[in-house]
Amino acid sequence: MFSLTWPVALIAAMPKILVVGDSLSAGYGVTTERRWVTLLTMRLEKHCDSFSVVNASISGDTSKGGLSRLPALLTNHRPDIVVIELGGNDGLRGIAIKTMRHNLQQMVHLAKQSNASVLLLGVRLPANYGEDFVNAFHQVYYDVAEAESVPLVPFFLQDVALDNQLMQADGVHPNDRAQPVLLDNVWPELRSIIIDRGLVVGCN
Repeated sequence: MFSLTWPVALIAAMPKILVVGDSLSAGYGVTTERRWVTLLTMRLEKHCDSFSVVNASISGDTSKGGLSRLPALLTNHRPDIVVIELGGNDGLRGIAIKTMRHNLQQMVHLAKQSNASVLLLGVRLPANYGEDFVNAFHQVYYDVAEAESVPLVPFFLQDVALDNQLMQADGVHPNDRAQPVLLDNVWPELRSIIIDRGLVVGCN
């Protein structure tokens, strides 16, 4: 059962998770019911409790775009947890690493100011972007997580990115079969936040 089937008043009373990401979380090329965020809603309702999960991810979005959209999203949805999955398009477009770091850190800061807990999802760039740039890019996620004291999933596409059976033909976007793996990568940290925040009595 998806949260959209619940009465509006009941949805408003549910704990809320806001996902702000790019095509990896928007589910580019993946049918809606198979996207990892949809699978998250189903897992929450089966193993934890009824949650309202808002997927505000936009294909092609950057950290700048996410930062510009976040204040309105926080005001409109008042989430208990914000999952931030951005930065990949910054790296692919060669946006300055310090700019990306600033944007991500501001997003985390704004979410925390709204009394939401934050989970940061890290991504990696292809090796052909050069070892120094790839390493500096990935370090941003560790730096932001440490500076803001928020949990981090170091590599959102762990066990997916290098498996051709789990990637679309473009070699960039995960396919339908990868979506449960993506959810499994996110779940341990997200479950810990849910429990630590006391949003449910138990969460298997």
